[in-house]
Amino acid sequence: QVQLVESGGGLVQAGGSLRLSCAASGRAFSNYIMGWFRQAPGKEREFVARISQRGVSTDYADSVKGRFAISRDNAKSTVYLQMNSLKSEDTAVYYCAAGRAAFAVRPGQYDYWGQGTQVTVSS
Repeated sequence: QVQLVESGGGLVQAGGSLRLSCAASGRAFSNYIMGWFRQAPGKEREFVARISQRGVSTDYADSVKGRFAISRDNAKSTVYLQMNSLKSEDTAVYYCAAGRAAFAVRPGQYDYWGQGTQVTVSS
């Protein structure tokens, strides 16, 4: 079992920045691919970013490429999502997830989920 707890969400003006954190506990954090997803009201959960076990490989949704950056600190069992140049359409609940499937971009490919943190971008 892996327990995930997100933090860092909040209200920010368009053009601003936020840094989300996801702290993991339980089984070896470094064994897992980590992903960030988001879900806006009335919409399906969508992929945002993922990072490989050692942080060598990353992948981003086109909608956030160049604005968001995912990173991880295996010594702290924490994954981060730096979000810059935020737009109103980035408003959503953001979830971190842990899984083992390579190149995982679908929610069903992840095994463990956090409870989510709300990000609201005002225009």
